[in-house]
Amino acid sequence: MAEVVMKIVIIGASGTVGRAVAEELGRKHEIVRVGRTQGDYQVDITSQRSVQTLFEKIGKVDAIVSATGSLFFGPLSTMTEGEFNQGLQDKLLGQVRLALTGQHYLNDGGSITLISGIIAHEPIVQGASAATVNAGLEGFVRAAACELGRGIRINLISPTVLSESAAAYDGFFPGFESVPAATVANAYRRSVEGIQTGRIYKVGY
Repeated sequence: MAEVVMKIVIIGASGTVGRAVAEELGRKHEIVRVGRTQGDYQVDITSQRSVQTLFEKIGKVDAIVSATGSLFFGPLSTMTEGEFNQGLQDKLLGQVRLALTGQHYLNDGGSITLISGIIAHEPIVQGASAATVNAGLEGFVRAAACELGRGIRINLISPTVLSESAAAYDGFFPGFESVPAATVANAYRRSVEGIQTGRIYKVGY
């Protein structure tokens, strides 16, 4: 079977997951690295204008990969509407924005891969806002897969806590098994190079 070289844009390419995904997919594909302040291009995913400009500059691609999105963690008893809204505007709507805009810059048969996390299924202390964001992303991907045309696929990667970050987040994830970023990157490869759509790829749980 002949290998197909794809043009893949990775948003969040300078982060722990993004670097691992770029390394894995870059073994045989053309990678365009995007970050907030680093990479081949820069983008603010909370801004529609910024996202639109990004895709106008890059042009047509075969796959859009997201490994980005900020969340708010804090106690429910003192959480404000503004704090709760942080993750909604960044990780949730930011990635939805990438998908809604990016679909028009995908070649036929292209794919979109977003990222959520284990706390959509396993609540943790101070994680009410983050759990809402991750669960919302799962719902969006399942529904979007039913409507995307031209053979475009969309999937979601949902990893447990990363081994590289386990020490920093130990208080939030007591007793959770961690997973290396390289293992998460394999799930991205499955999404980009595979044939499935509307799937939630759980990694490490």
